[in-house]
Amino acid sequence: MKTLEMAFMQGFIRMADDGFRMGWHERNGGNLSYRIKPEEVALIKGRLRHDAPWVPIGAHVPSLAGEYFLVTGSGKFFRDIKDDPEGTLAIIEIDDKGENYQIKWGLVEGGKPTSELPAHLMNHAVKRAKSEDYRVIYHAHPANIIALTFVLPLKDEVFTRELWEMATECPVVFPDGVGVVGWMVPGGEAIAIETSKLMERYDAVIWAHHGIFCAGDGAHTTFGLMHTIEKSAEILVKVLSMSPAKLQTIEPDNFRDLAGAFHVSLPERFLYEKESNTIIGKE
Repeated sequence: MKTLEMAFMQGFIRMADDGFRMGWHERNGGNLSYRIKPEEVALIKGRLRHDAPWVPIGAHVPSLAGEYFLVTGSGKFFRDIKDDPEGTLAIIEIDDKGENYQIKWGLVEGGKPTSELPAHLMNHAVKRAKSEDYRVIYHAHPANIIALTFVLPLKDEVFTRELWEMATECPVVFPDGVGVVGWMVPGGEAIAIETSKLMERYDAVIWAHHGIFCAGDGAHTTFGLMHTIEKSAEILVKVLSMSPAKLQTIEPDNFRDLAGAFHVSLPERFLYEKESNTIIGKE
């Protein structure tokens, strides 16, 4: 089977195209990575190149030594991935120290992996330590979640609670909540470290005024998590455009009942009592 015909490759391409069609990837915005399974690597290894130079990652990820990743290219457009996967994507291998990568496939017209590679790999390392099932890290620029970072306090508790209140499915889909990183310069080790700290606790981390990172076990679940969070953010933006206060909402005891019915555990720190339902600009 050709590399482009592999199921993991087709799922990756569809996920990227779906994200573009959702409007989450203007120009070269956003990036995506998949930690390839050993049995998948075995099926394509004979068709991979081995002559590219080893390049510093910009982060130290020894737990990922020897792993292979499918990643989007730096400066590449999500809208082009479906039509030109070999020019916009790369398969890379991590060296035995977890400090360098080598391009094994793709980027045939030149280029390098996403500038957010340190953040992706550090997040992969954190999530893999929690469960071998984690395979995907997805970064996108959904407009509504970004808009909320200008008007909500940049606190995990506030974002989680407000997003949970917008749709009953939310605490079931992301019961651990969401993390929030204040604005930082993207593309370097510092923001990668801050994001990976929050990935210890959450599967979704918001970057203020920039976008969001999501982690999951595959394309469908990770895209579904991003979609759910952004849909909730869209509802909240619409609610707040009508009124700064909610007339009624889902209350803490309602969430506790929901947790029991759906057999999920919701951290009590998100189920705080509010002084009012007016949230804009409130600490």
